[in-house]
Amino acid sequence: MEENEISYKIIGAAIALHKSIGPGLLESAYENALLYDLKSLGLEVKQQVSMPFFYKQVKMGVGYRIDLLVGNKVIVEIKSIENLAPVHFSQTLTYLKLSDMKLGLLINFNTKLLKNGIHRIVNNL
Repeated sequence: MEENEISYKIIGAAIALHKSIGPGLLESAYENALLYDLKSLGLEVKQQVSMPFFYKQVKMGVGYRIDLLVGNKVIVEIKSIENLAPVHFSQTLTYLKLSDMKLGLLINFNTKLLKNGIHRIVNNL
């Protein structure tokens, strides 16, 4: 499956989830529910994937965690906050760059209409 097909399924599942439970829960609740729904659709999903950080070819002791990695092609960063800040978009783009992936979805579930909380982030490699 290509990135766009995977992202279409992710967005559909996220919208269905949001319609079912609405805004106001913790990020971890949305993350686990979306994980369940995506696996139910037959997608390969990894949760809290470690993302190492290298500086001058040295692996640093710090690292990052991707909320969900779908099909080993699409990064999903989940938020449940009042407003997304520029740093949230930068964070998702940085994950894409560190992993050499093309597409990420930044999803903020704390919105009245989820379509306003879904953002596609593209790494132009």
